[in-house]
Amino acid sequence: MPQPVLAVVSVLGKDQKGVVAQFATYMAERGINIEDIEQRVVRGFFLMDMLVDLKDLTVDLSELITGLLDVGKKLEMEVRVHLHSERRLKKVALLVSKEPHCLRRLIDDFSQGRLAAAVAVVLSNHPDLEPLARQAGLKFAWQSSDDVEKHFDWLLKNLQSHSPDLVVLARYMRILPPRIIEAFANRIVNIHPSLLPYFPGAAPYKQAYESGVRVHGCTAHFVTHQLDEGPVILQDVFHINVGADALDDVKEKGLSLEAEVLSRAVKLFVDEELVVVDGKVIFKPGISRFLTSSAPRP
Repeated sequence: MPQPVLAVVSVLGKDQKGVVAQFATYMAERGINIEDIEQRVVRGFFLMDMLVDLKDLTVDLSELITGLLDVGKKLEMEVRVHLHSERRLKKVALLVSKEPHCLRRLIDDFSQGRLAAAVAVVLSNHPDLEPLARQAGLKFAWQSSDDVEKHFDWLLKNLQSHSPDLVVLARYMRILPPRIIEAFANRIVNIHPSLLPYFPGAAPYKQAYESGVRVHGCTAHFVTHQLDEGPVILQDVFHINVGADALDDVKEKGLSLEAEVLSRAVKLFVDEELVVVDGKVIFKPGISRFLTSSAPRP
């Protein structure tokens, strides 16, 4: 029996009647069998991932993909096709400054295989974390941000040369300019040490400590032109023992949580378990569920 030729077809757009039927009919007419399907409607948007078998395909693959894109265009929906045999690891660029906790956690995630991605480069505005990156075998480069425009010119050039699928601000302590944000729209993830929209900007742990709040936390979010206002991916909290915890205690609790939340957010992105729709993050099963559980059958 011929081995299956697996692919995942992903569809995203405003909900309307007959979407599943139109795609299913189109594929059935071309000899494609649907092995598994996940679909949902969130905030009026339709999301669908289909695991399909192309072994009995009756048309050329390029013709199939073009046709699927045309069906999506008629429905005003985005369509993507992922071939199982051609799946590649996503490339991630890590941006850092001086604090090591987030970089250390991500290095551990990548080295232990918890993230289905590879680090393309670590870029910084300080040399402090170079030993940590080099010890992990990662490419590291830095340039001072004393001359801000020169630094961002250097940063954009390096990012473009590595073409990362995702840029992670692992406590990179600079505000990115519009030209970098636009070049990697919805592909830059930041960790902010507060429960946004509370305590945005600088020194959020100090703000929380001095305000007397008993619950604080951190937020992983996509970067947009509005500082600390991008679509939220994840948030988590820790408790402050007011009257007993010092500011350093608050920071210690926060740093550990930052690394954890950023790690989880990066995993959601590389596993394609989220999309940004109308400025909101929507979760979905992700193609990894299909591609990791669909070993060829005898």
